[in-house]
Amino acid sequence: MAVKGILGRKLGMTQIWDASNRVVPVTVIQAGPCRVVQLKTPERDGYCAVQMSFSPTKEKRISKPEMGHLAKASAEPSRELAELRVENLSGYEVGQVIGANIFSAGEKVDVTGISKGKGFTGVMQRHNFKGLSASHGTHRKHRSPGSIGACATPARVFKGMRMAGQHGNTKVTTQNLEVIEGDLERGLLLVRGAVPGPKGGLVFIRNAVKGPAVEFVLPSTEPLVEEEVAEADVAVVESEVEATTDGGDTE
Repeated sequence: MAVKGILGRKLGMTQIWDASNRVVPVTVIQAGPCRVVQLKTPERDGYCAVQMSFSPTKEKRISKPEMGHLAKASAEPSRELAELRVENLSGYEVGQVIGANIFSAGEKVDVTGISKGKGFTGVMQRHNFKGLSASHGTHRKHRSPGSIGACATPARVFKGMRMAGQHGNTKVTTQNLEVIEGDLERGLLLVRGAVPGPKGGLVFIRNAVKGPAVEFVLPSTEPLVEEEVAEADVAVVESEVEATTDGGDTE
């Protein structure tokens, strides 16, 4: 089961203390339980994935086709369905229940959610523009974007021009977050740092697609003590003697 994933809901943020009595900011996620309701294969569906359900609800709140789909896997009516792309289906089976213990402390995960919607905002809040000058005759439009194009050439505004518009309410993934603790009994997952979305928002946690950064250790620049210098000199002399001896035997 190389690729792992689980659905959950963001409950909020708090802080805990590690073994060194240092404060660690964590996000508390209600992770699972999720039930595997379908295994998609390349032969039948064109790709390999695991479909899981989350958040039980009343039967009247979902459609009959969806209810029939869940009934095939003996799953209870659920509000959410999500798919996890995997390389192979080994380790997964229909009806399997996935809990918060799927991730252990120290693992790196990617958390995907829908960011908070900010409505229609200007360029300063949406794109971090600095605004116009507050002097030299600038009138009451300090938060405007300024010029957005040229004159006769190219006589149009390029697509993708950063302007005011809808801010937030988009799919966001925060990568390489560390799992601090997993509580299977309460179904809680503690992740270091912040994750996208409001309290109660749906999130998808999967193991990180990018490995942790490799720590580069610089060589020591501390001066050698006298004993180490003497041992190094002896080693050099011995190596030179052995080289000379080997050369004489060869001749």
